[in-house]
Amino acid sequence: MALAKKATHIRLLDLRQLTDLTDYFVICTASADLHGRAIADALVEEMEKRKIKPLHTEGYQKGSWILLDFVDVVVHIFMKEAREFYNLEGLWGDAPGQTLSDQGRFLTRNGQRKAKKTEK
Repeated sequence: MALAKKATHIRLLDLRQLTDLTDYFVICTASADLHGRAIADALVEEMEKRKIKPLHTEGYQKGSWILLDFVDVVVHIFMKEAREFYNLEGLWGDAPGQTLSDQGRFLTRNGQRKAKKTEK
């Protein structure tokens, strides 16, 4: 959904081995505060279709960093400057992560496409 709303630099961090706070962070970048709110609105709407509401929302009015806490997944929608400043990827550097390409495919940590598994 974030990709459909033109979020960029979408990153998934797997925190299951590092903390009990949540299982995953989804981190993405918005081009403007209004864009960030549109991404947040679309994500909340899509999750509500699945009968999931955010436990907590933070930063929606300011828009430079919007947090949507869905308990098992916490979504961080940043403006570019805020994302660089808070550097969640660096703070959680031990977390395995994947980047979502603009085409919606997950890439490996270093940005290369994952090799497809072949059956023998």
